[in-house]
Amino acid sequence: MSCVLGFDYGSRLLGVAVGNRITGSARGLAAIPVKDGEPDWNRLDALRKEWQPESLVVGLPLTLDGEEQRASRGARRFAEKLGQRYGLPVALTDERHSSREAAERFAGARAAGLKRRSDAATIDAEAAAVILERWLASAEPTH
Repeated sequence: MSCVLGFDYGSRLLGVAVGNRITGSARGLAAIPVKDGEPDWNRLDALRKEWQPESLVVGLPLTLDGEEQRASRGARRFAEKLGQRYGLPVALTDERHSSREAAERFAGARAAGLKRRSDAATIDAEAAAVILERWLASAEPTH
C-alpha cells in the first residue's frame, strides 16, 4: 500500500490528510481538536487503523526566513509522539504558506459552489493536504 497520512499541527486543531505516493495526490480527512497540547488520540488511532499508512508527514512551521519558532517545537514533539505511538517513519516538512494556500483553495471551492461557509473547519484538513502534496512532490519523499 502506498498510503501516507499528513498532519498540520496547531495549538487548537490538528488537520489530517491522506495521500497516495503513486498519484502524488492528497485530500483532507478531518480537523481534530487539540487540548493542552494533546490531540484526540482516539480519533487519530481510528484514522490510522482505517487508512493503515506506511509513513506519516508532519508540517514544520518555520518563519519566512526558514528559521524554527515556538510552534516548531510543538510540531516536533507531536511528530516524536506519532513515531513512538505507531512505530512508523515520520517526516517533518516545511509548511510555510500552506494555510494561505488552503484558504485560497477553500475560497475557490466556495465560489464554485462546492463548499459552504459551515465547511470552514475543513481548512485545517486542507492545509494538511497541501503539506502532504508538497512532500509527495519533493525530490526525495522517502525521508
